[in-house]
Amino acid sequence: MADEKILIVMTSGPDTPRRCATPFFFATLAAAMEYEVTMFFTIDGTLLLKKGMAETVFPKAGGKPVSGFIQDAMDAGVKFTACTASTELHDLKPEDLIDGIKMVGGAYMWQLAEDAKTTMTF
Repeated sequence: MADEKILIVMTSGPDTPRRCATPFFFATLAAAMEYEVTMFFTIDGTLLLKKGMAETVFPKAGGKPVSGFIQDAMDAGVKFTACTASTELHDLKPEDLIDGIKMVGGAYMWQLAEDAKTTMTF
């Protein structure tokens, strides 16, 4: 399955914490199943990539912060891309983001979607 690609488009952010763990869980699971997984962050999803932000977002009271789910996905080899228009919307510069993020234009998402076997949005 390594040549089969999965795209997860993340638009949910800190204001909707209950929507913020599952995309990373699914990405990690797909990577463990040997899919090539890319997450594309846009709209408020980009805010989760801001240094220190994901540590403050808890999908479940008393549970694991989103930063733990992000780390799991990164450790599994999931690729993280951030839409440059979205980072500009939130006044974020590349140095404001956690390590391992590839900055891409919006058109890159269309290329990812065309190449993907499956596309999921959150």
